[in-house]
Amino acid sequence: MTDASAARPADTFAALHRQDRPLLLPNAWDHASAALLHAHGFPAVGTTSLGVAAAAGLPDGARATREETLRLAGALGTLPCLLSVDAEDGFSDDPGDVAAFAADLRARGAVGVNLEDGLGPADLHAAKIRAVRAAVPGLFVNARTDTYWLGDGEGTRERVLAYRDAGADGVFVPGLADPDAIAGLVRALDGCPLNVLYTPDGPSLAHLARLGVRRVSLGSLPYRRALGAALDAVLAVREGRPAGEGTVPSYREVQDLVR
Repeated sequence: MTDASAARPADTFAALHRQDRPLLLPNAWDHASAALLHAHGFPAVGTTSLGVAAAAGLPDGARATREETLRLAGALGTLPCLLSVDAEDGFSDDPGDVAAFAADLRARGAVGVNLEDGLGPADLHAAKIRAVRAAVPGLFVNARTDTYWLGDGEGTRERVLAYRDAGADGVFVPGLADPDAIAGLVRALDGCPLNVLYTPDGPSLAHLARLGVRRVSLGSLPYRRALGAALDAVLAVREGRPAGEGTVPSYREVQDLVR
């Protein structure tokens, strides 16, 4: 951890949700991507479940990456940054199992966990949140609802308030981009930090700050952009075009990330 966060990293991470501007949380999928992001000034880094799953040749959101998620947390937990782990739905319907998994993540260095409801029963997700809070009281629990990601937004307010009341430190509503709806949720949450997913065609970071959003995640965007950049470079070489556009860390710079 950084010197400033060495004593109470979880408190430092929580404080990042109470600044004048939202916490911009970039999402990594391996050690190099997390180390590079931290080296460029990001005090906290999240993981992306899509990136972790796809890199391992496994589907996302299918409870297939429990061990990969633990291994990545162990690798990233040694970095001098604050780590929040995307843990899908906790890889179980048993709140006790989810709490034990969260404790494993904390032991590997995570200060936060992202738990999604997948539009399953809200009371089950609330039970998972309560179990994690009881087992790992210092872990920042970001409770995600997929009402906009998998549905039309119906029931969002009821779910996020239930998760807040169950003890979530923050709530995450990916797919939510309408400014009026965002402002309404901020008011309803009454101080509980709202996390949204950045989308290139949605509100800017500055606009989200004015609406009261406290955390903006990039999700799988960096991973997908990295895949696109790799493909662009290969196609450029094949077609006889220059392939050096964009940011390309040198071999030595990448080596330095693991030293």
